Amino acid sequence: MKLKKSKRFYKKALSLMPAGVNSPVRAFKAVGGNPIFISKGKGSKIYDIDGNKYIDYVLSWGPLILGHAHPSVVKALKKAVERGTSYGAPTLLEIELSELIKKAIPSIQKIRMVNSGTEATMSAIRVARGFTKRNKVVKFEGCYHGHVDGLLVSAGSGGATFGIPDSLGVPQSYVAETIVLPFNDSETFKKTLKEHYKDIACVIVEPVVGNMGCILPKEEFLKALREETEKYGILLIFDEVMTGFRLCFGGAQDYYGIKPDITCLGKVIGGGLPVGAYGGKAEIMSMVAPEGGVYQAGTLSGNPIAMTAGIETLRILSKPGIYKKLEERMVQLEEGLKDVAKRARAKVQFYRAGTMFCTYFTETEVINAKTARSSDTEKFKKFFWQMIKRGVYIAPSQFEAGFISLAHSEKDIEKTIKAAFEAFKTL
Repeated sequence: MKLKKSKRFYKKALSLMPAGVNSPVRAFKAVGGNPIFISKGKGSKIYDIDGNKYIDYVLSWGPLILGHAHPSVVKALKKAVERGTSYGAPTLLEIELSELIKKAIPSIQKIRMVNSGTEATMSAIRVARGFTKRNKVVKFEGCYHGHVDGLLVSAGSGGATFGIPDSLGVPQSYVAETIVLPFNDSETFKKTLKEHYKDIACVIVEPVVGNMGCILPKEEFLKALREETEKYGILLIFDEVMTGFRLCFGGAQDYYGIKPDITCLGKVIGGGLPVGAYGGKAEIMSMVAPEGGVYQAGTLSGNPIAMTAGIETLRILSKPGIYKKLEERMVQLEEGLKDVAKRARAKVQFYRAGTMFCTYFTETEVINAKTARSSDTEKFKKFFWQMIKRGVYIAPSQFEAGFISLAHSEKDIEKTIKAAFEAFKTL
């Protein structure tokens, strides 16, 4: 496989952008080698500038649940662009997408569109603080909620740790109001809320942790989050930027039967275009300006192009049998990967929720960030490049989820399983 053009243009990119990229993981630091520059995507495939073709399991990090350049989405976007790309004024498209989301996720009574998942989580926390008149936020180690200053924290020693900045440029004072707890540890969570509930405004969580691979919640864990927050008048925020419309049409809250107070969305609701949203109970969302005193604004929020892509995507996903088809493809991939890993005697753990998944290179059961870090990242690095060599594109990090789309065929899955078997054997 030749990557000559990618190498040449990466050298040029290095002189123009930090590490030559506009988002860190694209630099391939976790797997080494040269980033691959993509020229186009169609269906389940992406094509690089050297002419190589790959079956894509990154799908722009999740939003392309229909696959690349779905004909219906492209057709709708062409018509929308001809009407103009931005007005900075209300449109009927915002109402239509909001109604589609509200119908799918009943816990959302009112919603505010924004431009990214980061903006959604940042705004949701501000609303929670305004509503409860409290300041502290509880998050869980390994859960990523965007590059918000107050959430760029990691846990130190001990179960409950007050925030330590995880990035240069973030003042200690910004994260002093953040408490970091281990994911899937109900007892530590209950103890922490009992001690600090008078100061805690909200608990924010990825119901399935998609930024440490794919870590599934224990049955009692999400239940404890809901029960304990209700007990103390603390708002529960589900960060469903990744899981929304991914696990099922109603998101993780429908999948697991737990309703949060506020939901953050992104990815799928933009159909591949930049978008985010946060919504919840009407009494909470009434705090948002100009109805209430919690300020949040955005010139491009509710952008007609992004709304169009989101509407078309959700319309297709709402059709009967769509998620059954997605589930069938995902089960085929899951069973196939588990089988070839066993045959190749590869020491891995495979997890999936709906149509997101991860293969960890460890013998340890992965239930939180600590156990995820037991993965052999050197083996993953070798596995990544072996899959690339065989025309399969997976996330260039052990700690990122993979995704499938409606465009993935049985043939795609079979080729992927065969490639994985060969790649496992090289390890």
